[in-house]
Amino acid sequence: MMVDSFLPAMRETVARKLDGEGYSQGKIASLLGVTQASVSLYLKSEGRSGSLLGRLGISEEQGSLYAALLAEDLKKSPVYAVNTLYSLWSDALGRGALCAAHRNEYPTLAQCSMCVVKFGPQEEPSRDAVEQVAAAVRMLEGSSSFVAVMPEVSVNIAYAPPGATSPQDIVAVPGRIVKVKGMPRSFMKPEYGASTHVANVLLAVLSSNDSKRAAINIRYDAKLDSVVRRMRLAALRVKGGSQMVENLRGSLSGAAGPIDAVVDPGGPGSEPGLYLFAEDATAVAQLGLKVAKFYAATR
Repeated sequence: MMVDSFLPAMRETVARKLDGEGYSQGKIASLLGVTQASVSLYLKSEGRSGSLLGRLGISEEQGSLYAALLAEDLKKSPVYAVNTLYSLWSDALGRGALCAAHRNEYPTLAQCSMCVVKFGPQEEPSRDAVEQVAAAVRMLEGSSSFVAVMPEVSVNIAYAPPGATSPQDIVAVPGRIVKVKGMPRSFMKPEYGASTHVANVLLAVLSSNDSKRAAINIRYDAKLDSVVRRMRLAALRVKGGSQMVENLRGSLSGAAGPIDAVVDPGGPGSEPGLYLFAEDATAVAQLGLKVAKFYAATR
């Protein structure tokens, strides 16, 4: 079902989105890992992706939202896109969303619950941590002003429960929080191990200040630089690029005191970003909303 329907539908829908953004067929083919002839076929197909998704019980609108997220990931890193694709598919399996289509094809699976058991929600070391991040996400989803500070790479909230030492111990949002019709929106519920980059940024800061257990990433520009100064946030500026986390660890050792934010000026192929920190997930969401409010009021 993944190979015959979901993957081809996502490739076609992503190809159409990137084509609409002005990407050449050659560039799209390179990003998708297919031939240019395949891309040409995707762009000429009429309704094929909708038909493929329909077999799985996934609406075209939902498929388009998935494709928008995957397209953004592809532009940053194919590895991110593969991880997100897997998360989207695993989530659908775990929710039982594909069971009807599967049973229709194989009636003998009428009593099967394997995918729900394997990919569905599991008992975590701390459900409170998951619920806390979920509450933080709901706060952001209720704010139309927050989209103004959302970066092109989308937003994630990461929370480190006591004892967290690796990204697998960090609760975050699979697929991140994206812009949908002028509002922040998440596709899936928070879970452990759902972030790599923001989780590693949080772990670096946590190693120097164990009171900062939550982080959120937003955009960074001259206007936000002004907001940071107006709000008197203790911000640490680090060298951006692919070694950003390593540079952050080095800079933290020489920091004058506790920090509230980290400024990543970006680099070749890397978008500038601002990371905010607080004692828990809801507090960091509140800080993000406060920054968005100041951003809207700043000229």
